[in-house]
Amino acid sequence: MINRITQLFPIWALLLSAMAYFQPDLFVALRPQIVPLLTLIMLAMGVSLSHKDFLDAFKHKAAIGVGVILQFLVMPVTAVAISLLLDFSTELTVGMVLVGSVAGGTASNVMVFLAKGNVALSISMTALSTLIGVVLTPLLVELLAGQTVDVPKLAMLASLLKIVLIPVALGVAINVFASRAAQAVKPVLPLISMAAIVLIIAIVVALNADKFATLGPIIALAVILHNGIGLLAGYWSCRVLGFDESICRTVSFEVGLQNSGLATALAMKFFTPAAALPGTLFSIWHNISGSLLAGCWSKKSSTRAQTQSQSAQS
Repeated sequence: MINRITQLFPIWALLLSAMAYFQPDLFVALRPQIVPLLTLIMLAMGVSLSHKDFLDAFKHKAAIGVGVILQFLVMPVTAVAISLLLDFSTELTVGMVLVGSVAGGTASNVMVFLAKGNVALSISMTALSTLIGVVLTPLLVELLAGQTVDVPKLAMLASLLKIVLIPVALGVAINVFASRAAQAVKPVLPLISMAAIVLIIAIVVALNADKFATLGPIIALAVILHNGIGLLAGYWSCRVLGFDESICRTVSFEVGLQNSGLATALAMKFFTPAAALPGTLFSIWHNISGSLLAGCWSKKSSTRAQTQSQSAQS
């Protein structure tokens, strides 16, 4: 039941976004809760991880290396290129750069599972990129957007330590030292995370309700391009390098599906509500595109397995 509810994430996000758009007063007052909600998501992510997940990263060094390079080089640069192409304002460009500079999102782990990818590798990459992003995200935003807007990188670094590193570390500690309690709550963690990110999306939509009518379509185009380039770059880079299909799919999702909730929270905390628009739309779109791609790949795997089975029988 819980899995079914969480798989409908895009539907809930769209429904609550529509409610926030037409009744913004219901959500505007919740703006101070964005950071606490994101902290809760990071804590839930930590509880779902163990120290073994970080050690497992060393089993696929080459694949993780490719993923990290694409994650923190191609995605941020692509965000700037798309912003220039679409002639975005400074605040929207900052929002795109934030989306491109954060780590991979936890949604990637679910999509990898559905697409018959390498789940252990996916979890390891998400965990590792989350830790790396604590340092790299503020530096990348400063490098790529610092010429047009003042980027408080030290304050951003401090916030990332509080919002990401400490909750994730606490969650891992709970998983290691209170494993029975962690196992008991793990089934509901995806639901809690989904509810938190949907509420964050609704709050940002409410704060930008007057801007969506004019800015929504062009930002949606930017987000679709950015996400698509990430998915393609992750998959085909690994194919060219000779990795097996499961790793290609895994890296594709890790690169293409960003932690847009974090990008949204950072935009709201350090910049403007408008800068949070790209992260908000990305949160909705990457779950739609990820689900569609995972379904396509899953069917391919099932068809291939059936064909191989029939060949073996004959």
